[in-house]
Amino acid sequence: MTDPSSIERHSYDVLVVGAGGAGLRAAIAAHDAGARVAIICKSLLGKAHTVMAEGGAAAAMGNVYSEDNWRVHFRDTMRGGKMLNHWRMAQLHAQEAPDRIHELEDWGALFDRTPDGLISQRDFGGHRYARLAHVGDRTGLELIRTLQQRAVALGIDVYMECTITKLFQSGGRISGAFGYWRESGRFIAFEAPTVVLATGGIGKSYKVTSNSWEYTGDGHALALEAGASLVNMEFVQFHPTGMVWPPSVKGILVTESVRGDGGVLRNSEGRRFMFDYIPEFFKSETADNEDEADRWYEDKTNNRRPPELLPRDEVARAINAEVKAGRGSPHGGVFLDIASRRSEEFIKRRLPSMYHQFKELADVDITAEPMEVGPTCHYVMGGVAVDADTEESIVPGLYAAGEVAGGMHGANRLGGNSLSDLLVFGRRAGTSAAEAAAALAGERPTIPDDDIRAAAEAALAPFERQGGENAYTVQQDLQDIMHRLVGIIRKADEMEQALEELDTLNERCSRLSVEGHRQYNPGWHLALDLHNMLRVSQCIAMAALERTESRGGHTRDDFPATEDSWATVNLHCVLDDDGSVAVRHEELPSMPDELRTLFEDK
Repeated sequence: MTDPSSIERHSYDVLVVGAGGAGLRAAIAAHDAGARVAIICKSLLGKAHTVMAEGGAAAAMGNVYSEDNWRVHFRDTMRGGKMLNHWRMAQLHAQEAPDRIHELEDWGALFDRTPDGLISQRDFGGHRYARLAHVGDRTGLELIRTLQQRAVALGIDVYMECTITKLFQSGGRISGAFGYWRESGRFIAFEAPTVVLATGGIGKSYKVTSNSWEYTGDGHALALEAGASLVNMEFVQFHPTGMVWPPSVKGILVTESVRGDGGVLRNSEGRRFMFDYIPEFFKSETADNEDEADRWYEDKTNNRRPPELLPRDEVARAINAEVKAGRGSPHGGVFLDIASRRSEEFIKRRLPSMYHQFKELADVDITAEPMEVGPTCHYVMGGVAVDADTEESIVPGLYAAGEVAGGMHGANRLGGNSLSDLLVFGRRAGTSAAEAAAALAGERPTIPDDDIRAAAEAALAPFERQGGENAYTVQQDLQDIMHRLVGIIRKADEMEQALEELDTLNERCSRLSVEGHRQYNPGWHLALDLHNMLRVSQCIAMAALERTESRGGHTRDDFPATEDSWATVNLHCVLDDDGSVAVRHEELPSMPDELRTLFEDK
């Protein structure tokens, strides 16, 4: 039995779980508000998945198109999300994103420039105007570098390679968190009246994903088990262009910047097929051949983007349709071609990371040959339901920002909105958490020894079992289930089958056993992560089965139409008293008339 007095303990005002863009921005904001802050990251500082966001951060600064403004950005975001977004979050995001980008620049971020010396902005899918501030195709890396440098300069405490397994509560509010050092396996407890979750996504529940190993739905599961609700979990974004070949780069993202800078999608017949999938009003105005079509799209007076820059859900479905029709590439994708469209010098200057990454890892020269790409699990729109202004969940003291938070993106996220989302709501979450901690003064909650002892025993349970299930086998089976049955195209009978198989996996998870010691034991780490992955997978499958329509990142083969009856309904996943997941319907908050008029005749 673990002795709680032997466990390492720390006390803070604000505990930030996750060191990506949202976590770092939250920690900086909380520090600036006067709080004593700690950042906990599962990996090493600087290795957050934010670095994989290559294309840019969306902000209506109007540096390329003076007509752009927050209202247009708000409208694009709402339409991209199929109007299921929380309108207030979309409004705040559009209004505050430019200030957050300028703030990064003040802190040392080196953005690409226009000829006039302003921050350059590029085209991206679903955005009416070019509005993505970028640093070549390494924008996420520059964002992390800048925020990390500032957090370190401020002296904020960082606990690297530390995983949180439990959130504590006392008196109806958050009181701290429990975790372990990945290297030694030793336990650690944090007392804190506020916790900001910034743990990212859920992609490792799927077989083909652009997500890194950390994305096991930890924050989603921690919040759910603390009593929060998860909203929009049926909406999983499959990025249209993940590499499908060679095997060494399977699932790795090909940034939307490749299409934003002129790359086109072709099927096995060499035809640029995306013209077949654009809305009818586009088709009526589009020229018959590719060269004329390019000139029409590049005419800056009509504000039209190429069909490859339709919202991601639409491009992903188009690729999927071509593959199912037998017009796919040899390895189950399509071809993304920029080599025939742009010069070698242009590609190396605008897309240096893409060029070097695929040349080194796969011997694919994107300046000379097309890439084989296909949909890859990339982002979950669903997450912790939070207050739009403060980012607090229904659990007092528990906040969320970034991909782990839900509501901002509705049914589908526009490319580039994720990086500005991190900045806007990371800052708001950190400030709100610091203010809440300060308001408690001398009434800070504490953690009973019995709670610490129970958390330690739960974490050590796999060591107590002999001859049980292997964590790697269970993970492989989970990924196969989600890929086959709850993937990009869904049907009721398949999702019902998925839920039955997930129930079986839950039973197998209760019999997981690991060998060896607690010192850096990947099998043990995965055994603990699997609990979170299964929780999140159940939420996705249950919400997807419940929503009997197709909308955004949720496509039902048996309900292919978008239904008006679902247009104002969000699904919330919660835990019932018996610990099982339940799905509840909630009406969207009503949008004010002054914002609703933005959608009239546009």
